[in-house]
Amino acid sequence: MKLTIVDYNSGNISSVITSFKEVAKDKVNIEVTSNLNSIRSSDKIVLPGQGSFKSCVDALNKINGLVDTLNEFTINKKKPLLGICVGLQMFADIGYEETETKGLSWISGKVSKIDNQNGKYKLPHVGWNQIKIIKDSKIFKDIGNNSHMYFVHSYEFIPNDKNVISAITDYSSNIVCSVEKENIFGTQFHPEKSDKIGLKIIDNFIKL
Repeated sequence: MKLTIVDYNSGNISSVITSFKEVAKDKVNIEVTSNLNSIRSSDKIVLPGQGSFKSCVDALNKINGLVDTLNEFTINKKKPLLGICVGLQMFADIGYEETETKGLSWISGKVSKIDNQNGKYKLPHVGWNQIKIIKDSKIFKDIGNNSHMYFVHSYEFIPNDKNVISAITDYSSNIVCSVEKENIFGTQFHPEKSDKIGLKIIDNFIKL
């Protein structure tokens, strides 16, 4: 099996690479690239994202043909894709960080700033927080409800269809922290920074 971590120059993804290689051992061929042919020939894709919604979308668009290739992989061929942090947020139709920016429109919805209730909650939301699993998701196999995951974000994904939400976390309100729609998976938290439980989520994705 071949798994590609898409490196499109969106910040430091070394911990994502390290975690996937640690879990995969030598059983999975892991490539880190934005090469379109490599992506097309992959069985699974990981789309990380660090920084702002706009900077990540701009970085994707800067690589000629990358968005079209990701659309073909995910929407047409329906192969498994995991988005992490801003990688998940880009599934949306639109994001409002920095300026109004069009997303990938894979899961209809928007990305808005977390309501920090006039400063009652610190932004960015950084650190460990419990997740409440609200629907069976393949990537949560053998993961206990109320497990702690590691977060770093100021914006939240608000999908139009609540049925895609697989987990929420309570930070000023119920924030969507995981989605699953057919072959598309996303986590707002960082599984690669969430200790053994995070590695189990990575393992579940690899074993899909």
